[in-house]
Amino acid sequence: MSLTGCLAGTIAVRGGEEQPLALGSAQAPIFQTAAFAYPDVDSWERAALGHAPGDIYSRNSNPTVAVFEEKVRLLEHAERAAAFASGMAAISDSLFALLRPGDRVVSVTDTYGGTAKLFLEFLPRMGIKVALVDTGDGAALDAAIAQGCRVVYLETPTNPTLQVYDIAAVAEIAHGAGAKLVVDNVFATPLYQSPLKLGADVVVYSATKHIDGQGRVLGGCILATEKIMVDNYQQLLRQTGPSLSPFNAWVLLKGLETLSVRVARETEVAGKIADRLAGHDKLVRLIYPGRKDHPQAAVIAKQMTGGSSLIALEIKGGKQGAFRFLNGLSLIGITNNLGDSKSLITHPTTTTHQRLTPEQRADLGIGDGLVRLSVGLEHIDDLLDDLLGALEKV
Repeated sequence: MSLTGCLAGTIAVRGGEEQPLALGSAQAPIFQTAAFAYPDVDSWERAALGHAPGDIYSRNSNPTVAVFEEKVRLLEHAERAAAFASGMAAISDSLFALLRPGDRVVSVTDTYGGTAKLFLEFLPRMGIKVALVDTGDGAALDAAIAQGCRVVYLETPTNPTLQVYDIAAVAEIAHGAGAKLVVDNVFATPLYQSPLKLGADVVVYSATKHIDGQGRVLGGCILATEKIMVDNYQQLLRQTGPSLSPFNAWVLLKGLETLSVRVARETEVAGKIADRLAGHDKLVRLIYPGRKDHPQAAVIAKQMTGGSSLIALEIKGGKQGAFRFLNGLSLIGITNNLGDSKSLITHPTTTTHQRLTPEQRADLGIGDGLVRLSVGLEHIDDLLDDLLGALEKV
């Protein structure tokens, strides 16, 4: 079976499964084992040295995990993929592998809270210089990169304010400065944005989000060229052990099979909800990547093929207003996860970004009234009834 020329929906279902893995199984089986045995030591040595195909230890490789890696690799049009136990494992190792004491990394102030802690605390502890520029200030970002750095790291769209960066333009400046560009592509998914095609060197995912899509397991993935993976990530993954479990890989494979239909429906509904709520008198602002009033609408039209399942809403009345709104919801769940088939909402100030100081959150544009809505698969009429009813309680 050849997947040449197939589109994302077909790849998500069939990719990596061209050859049956065990006894002609119609589904990728779970190889739930820590180690693999061989009939003789000569066969074991050939596999261990890479002179013959075969797995030795599941921290290094596992057939179920390999199918997941291949499927994501094909979706992202990458040369190689490496799976991780969680999104944060993938994010942190995407940086740790490329940086050394004395190096400089450039990013923006608006990133996921865990990523921000890496920049504000952990990387400086390792003697790595961190330059964070104001979100949306493209000139400041360009200037910071031009001063010299080893890595440029971007989320686009960002979490939670949904700002978007011109990946191709940033990649050109980064490469001119001798730096590698790492892009967190979680909010766009591989369906709506292809950072590697736009010039990024490394793409990182929390597979916990849209790839699983049902809030069941943790997982992460890094994608890059064969050379970047071998030179930087292969040994780090093997020696530090953040490997994805075979069971979680199998669950993620099931999630990938419905990725394209889920995300398309969630995005369609999110766009309609954003249009309905825009201008509501209980909102300070609404940010959605699919609307023409988005600050970077021109960039989105150029590099994304769809909007997102995420909407940022800033409720009037600060924290008190946001809490009244959240407590007024009866259908949408309050949790810090996203990309789920169930609609979910979170208050970044008290969840994903709670460890940041008020000043740091202010720099990110995260006010006490900001909430992040992840639209799921419920009927749009029910979601609108829930949202509009809760806004009336603000």
